Order: sequence, then structure tokens, then C-alpha cells
Amino acid sequence: MKIIKSCLLEKFPEITFGMSTKVGLDRKEPYCFNMSLNVGDDDSVVEENRKVFFNELGLHSSLITFQKQIHSDIIKFVEVPGIIGESDAMITAKTNIALAVSTADCTPIFIYDAENKVIAAVHSGWRGTQKQILKKTLHNLRHHFKSSPQNLYVYAGPSISQKNYEVGKETAILFDDKYLKFDNGKIFLDVLSANVDMLCSFGVPEEQIEVSPYCTFDERNLLHSYRRDGGKSGRALGIIVMRGNSVFGRF
Repeated sequence: MKIIKSCLLEKFPEITFGMSTKVGLDRKEPYCFNMSLNVGDDDSVVEENRKVFFNELGLHSSLITFQKQIHSDIIKFVEVPGIIGESDAMITAKTNIALAVSTADCTPIFIYDAENKVIAAVHSGWRGTQKQILKKTLHNLRHHFKSSPQNLYVYAGPSISQKNYEVGKETAILFDDKYLKFDNGKIFLDVLSANVDMLCSFGVPEEQIEVSPYCTFDERNLLHSYRRDGGKSGRALGIIVMRGNSVFGRF
């Protein structure tokens, strides 16, 4: 199994973080080591994949919080783990609540307020980015938890790079030209940079922002990509949690 970690978040012993990849249990194409129950994969296989992944992180499945991602700007505050319904960002100040984001090209963003002990997990594709869900999450952290940008540590996980993300004019007009590249009549959108700019504009120090070097589209053997593989593509899960006491441990 291959799990993507964050050098930045690993500095904090109270934080457990990891992102799954296509590689695990010797699963085969098209779904590989898939974490989603909504892509046509066999549910029992997905449940086993999840169990093995959670186990590798030292987490019980009862701690995981799932959202139904709808490319919105809906943010939910999580008090207990489980399935919380429609949203694309979650925030919790509770220990032992693992926040999960499912992706296969969109940008997953994980935030830790090391001073106030709050975590957030954000799913931001082009729609969420246009709706500024990350910016709204940051403002919620400041408003509800007194989070200061100087205390935030942020990891942006693997996502599709600009060179591989062609969009139509109807999408392009929603973004500043600095996030667009025009080439031979085609338009390419840089979703990742738009999100990083939101972090910087909020005041998060650059050295406290870690951006994955991986492009989901390019990493065919490692990462799921809906744009590359179409309908029969798996999904990754990124998980962040603040450790509590006795509930952590392997299955």
C-alpha cells in the first residue's frame, strides 16, 4: 500500500494524516484501491479497502466522518463522527473525529490550527474554488475559533495540474485571467493556484503551506483521475484527525 503523507502535518504528533492512492491490496484497473461507494465498484471490495486504509493509519472506522460532496460552498461543524450529509468542507475542534475528503482531480485541502486545536478538511474543484469555499472555511475558523493565519498549517493534496485541465469558455469566464492559460484555442484552468492564493491572501505564511507535487492526471500508476479515466475511475480519501486517548489503534 502507498499512502501520501504531509511533511508539514507530520511535525505535530497529535495529528494523524494520510491520503490513499491507487496502490493497495493488489487491486486491479479500473478502480484499483478505490475508496468510494459511488463509482460502480463492488461495495464489499470498497469496504475492505477502507478498512485496510483506516487500519494503516491506526484509526477505527467509527471515527471517520464522511460528507456527501456536491461541489458547493457548504461548510459543516462536526461534533460526532459519521455521515453528515451534503457539504464540501468540515471543521471540528473535537479529538478523535476524522474528517475525510474524497477526490479524483479536485483539490483536497487540510488545515490545522496548532494554537486553538482545530482541524478542517475542504474539497475544492473548480466550482468550489469559484464559490471560494476555502476562503469561507478560513473565515469560519477565524470567526468561530479565533484562528489566526499565523497559527494555520495547510496541506493541499494531489490534484489535476493546469496543463491537463482544459475547461470551456463558460467556466473560464468565472475566473481571473491569471489562473487561465490559452493555447491553440484551448483554455486551461489552474485551480490549485487559485486556492493557494486564497491562503496567502488570508495571511497564512508561505512556509506553513505545503502543496503536493503530484498531478492526478499525470500519475497514472499512483493516483485516480476522473479527467483521465472517465466514469470508471476510483477515488482517493484524505483523512485528518486530532488524536485523543484510547480510541486509536488497529483493527
